Amino acid sequence: MLSLVGTPIGNLSDASPRVLDTLRSADVLLCEDTRVTGKLLARFGIRVPLERCDENVIARRVESVIARVAAGQRVAFVSDAGMPGVSDPGQRLVDAARDEGLPVEVIPGPSAVTCALVASGLPMEHFFFEGFLPRKAGERARRLAELAPVPGALVFYESPHRVADTLDSIAGAFPARRVALVRELTKLHEECVRDVSGGLARLVRERGELRGECVVVVEGPGRDELASLSRQASAAPASPEEAVREGLSAGVPKSALAKQVARTFGLGRSEAYDLVVSLSRE
Repeated sequence: MLSLVGTPIGNLSDASPRVLDTLRSADVLLCEDTRVTGKLLARFGIRVPLERCDENVIARRVESVIARVAAGQRVAFVSDAGMPGVSDPGQRLVDAARDEGLPVEVIPGPSAVTCALVASGLPMEHFFFEGFLPRKAGERARRLAELAPVPGALVFYESPHRVADTLDSIAGAFPARRVALVRELTKLHEECVRDVSGGLARLVRERGELRGECVVVVEGPGRDELASLSRQASAAPASPEEAVREGLSAGVPKSALAKQVARTFGLGRSEAYDLVVSLSRE
C-alpha cells in the first residue's frame, strides 16, 4: 500500500487517530525533511524508519518506492505540512502506483488551501488554486492577467518576505476586488485580514515584515468585470504576429512595439524585436 498522509499545518493536535495509526504501521516513512517529520513522530512517540524524499530526489526514488509497494510493504509519504501533492511532492508517486495498478490510499489531513478559503469569508462556490506566483514583478503581473477571467476565488501561497510585493501586484491587477491575507493557520497567532486589494496592500506595507507562511485569497470577478474582460479579449490580437502587424500599421516605433509585444505575450525582448524587424520587411 502507498499511503499519502496529511499532517498538521501548525497545531499538532490536528493529527487524527487515523493519521497516527497509519504512520505507526508504515514499514518506511518517506518525507521532505527528516528533521521536520522527526519532531512530529517524537510528539506522538512513533518510531518508524525515515527516508528523505523531497522534490530534488523524488524522481530518482519512484522506481524503488514502487518496487517496495509491489513487494507488499506499506510505504507512507508525508510532506513537511499539509496534504502531499498539493503544492508539495507526492504526485509522481501516486501517478506511478496507479499506472502499475497498486493500491493507493489518502489519509485526510489539514490543507492550508481550504482552511484559508473558509477563514476568508469570501465567496468560494468556485475557486482556483495557483500556488506560488512568479517572483519577478513583470512575470507576476502577466500571470495575474491570465488568471483575471477565472470565474471564482483565486488562492495563492506566499512567503512572509514577499507577500507585500505580491499584494501590490494583486492590487494593480484587481483594484476593485476584496482580498484576504490569512497567516499562521491553526497556530496561536492565526490571523485573517481582508480589505479591498489596494487597502490591504497598504496595510501590509505599513505593518512591515510579517511572520508565518501566508495564504492570499482573492475574490472572484463580478459580472461587470467578466464582461469587460471578455470585451478586451475579443479586441486583443490573437498572436504576436498579429500584434506586430497592427502596431506597424499604426506607426508604432519598432523598439516600443517590441517591448509591448514582449510584455503582452511573455516573449524575450530580443525575440520580440527580431519578430518586429522580420515582419516590417514584408
